[in-house]
Amino acid sequence: MDTRQQWISRARIGAARAGLALMAVPVLGLDVAQPAQARGLTVLYNFAGSSDGGDPFASLIRDSAGNLYGTADYGGTAFAGAVFKVAPNGIETVLYSFSGGADGAQPFSALVRDKAGNLYGTTTMGGSANAGVVFKLDPGGTETVLHNFIGGTDGTTPTGGLLEDTAGQFYGTASQGGTSNAGVLFKIGATGKYSILHTFTGATNDGKYPTYTSLLMDSKGALYGVTEEGGAANGGILYKFSTTGKLTILHSFMGGTTDGCNVLGTPFIDGNGNFYGTTSSCGTSSLGTVWKVSANGNETVLHSFAGGTTDGEYPLAGVIVDPSGDIYGNTETGGASNVGTVYGISANGTFTLVHSFDGTDGKYPYGSFVRTAKGTLFGSTQNGGTIGYGTVWKMRKAAARQGE
Repeated sequence: MDTRQQWISRARIGAARAGLALMAVPVLGLDVAQPAQARGLTVLYNFAGSSDGGDPFASLIRDSAGNLYGTADYGGTAFAGAVFKVAPNGIETVLYSFSGGADGAQPFSALVRDKAGNLYGTTTMGGSANAGVVFKLDPGGTETVLHNFIGGTDGTTPTGGLLEDTAGQFYGTASQGGTSNAGVLFKIGATGKYSILHTFTGATNDGKYPTYTSLLMDSKGALYGVTEEGGAANGGILYKFSTTGKLTILHSFMGGTTDGCNVLGTPFIDGNGNFYGTTSSCGTSSLGTVWKVSANGNETVLHSFAGGTTDGEYPLAGVIVDPSGDIYGNTETGGASNVGTVYGISANGTFTLVHSFDGTDGKYPYGSFVRTAKGTLFGSTQNGGTIGYGTVWKMRKAAARQGE
């Protein structure tokens, strides 16, 4: 089955509602602990799938006052998606409802918030060619379309969020389009000046389909990202894009049982230059992996998901790493009710199932987390909750090590 079709089959209810066609090293002696259910997971908000939004796919962001911001792929006044805020007390405010026309539709991406409180993001549909837009939303709720994707060489269907640099320029990817219809890497200014930095070809020395992922930037301005396919075995790549415009593959995922394949989500880089992330497929049980790639390009598979009640399956987001070196992530399915999990991998390699969603607290988590300095995690689920259109939740300090 084509990997894009596999992703469609796993996208569940949200993409069907949106009418959206999306793309879809051995484990080194790591210990696996018995699952430890999360202590203190609290649902902050249950989406109703109406004017308040529904099906939040993307990761959340958090401001200094503790407010959470995100996008909902469904709902809003025109059922074309919405930008929302959830206050620390759980009160939700819809900041903008997309009309499905020139202003955009079906946002899958996380937001970026600048110092003035403006929010920036992308939608996968809508705009002048119904191929998605880059938008700005000011604190008063006025939306400005900064760029209309038009397909062809320009790019189409941006499923990932934006990265802002210190000069107020933004960087992102479109998952399709470009000269090879394999996606593009782009730059856009705050006033809408748009340029394509790289067109993916899908060749063995390049990537293909940068899907549901955002970028990283180092102190020298180099960009880092992943693609779902492409590379030496067409299993996806981790890449660096230099300030001089050169793309270098840091790792090609080889698939099979000894490596992962189909890389989604946003990677994480630690202070030593090590990268961490997930693959949505392949690995020992063909259910995805968690990986680490060192600064010199050596990969270690930290965990191969096995599914069932004591493990997760199909991680569609990246991971975060806390100052202690503990890793946190989620899986779309698996766990006690087979509707998704939160997991941890300690710095010494111990895997713990931190939480199994049961449907009442959410189903099918897609986006990654935001974490406070004290270790509280905030996240969302695409479905489930009391009404069925997803949740925003928080979990007091989670422990990657069993019993902490």
